[in-house]
Amino acid sequence: MDRGAIPVLETDRLRLRAPAASDLEASTAMWSNPQVVRHIGGKPFTREEVWSRILRGLGLWSMLGYGYWAVEDKATGRFVGDVGFADFHRAFEPSIEGLPEMGWVLDPWCHGRGYASEAVAAGIAWAEAHLDAREFACIIDPDNAPSINVARKAGFSEIGPVDYKGSPIIVFKRPVATRA
Repeated sequence: MDRGAIPVLETDRLRLRAPAASDLEASTAMWSNPQVVRHIGGKPFTREEVWSRILRGLGLWSMLGYGYWAVEDKATGRFVGDVGFADFHRAFEPSIEGLPEMGWVLDPWCHGRGYASEAVAAGIAWAEAHLDAREFACIIDPDNAPSINVARKAGFSEIGPVDYKGSPIIVFKRPVATRA
């Protein structure tokens, strides 16, 4: 898929754009930070694993018509994190397979500034306008209160706790806004 086919979204402060090879160093710094991964498997990612994540983020677009954006601060161009949708065919019940699963990870330098809510809202607005989905899902570690707050602010409701790969998670779903 031509990277140009991945939409660029802009908010007041953020730009959501196609992941790029130039994101590798900043993304590696984020994904190797113990503060970032403590609620996402608990193990820092290697540079090689981050490269695979960048490639996967791009590949999702060609396979599903949606995927992950790299998020940057418009004023400075600084890497903020990753926001987007996937369908990872996760094995748990209740199943979310077939639903666009939203995810977000932001670098700690920008935590507490409302960037996650801003980026998530932009992603949802795009998805509601372009995807043929009845609802969206997300999964969050029960100890990740900031992400749970972002999900609730974005209209996600808790479906319930499940065990995923030996760890507890909370499944959230959000109906797509009614189209006029």
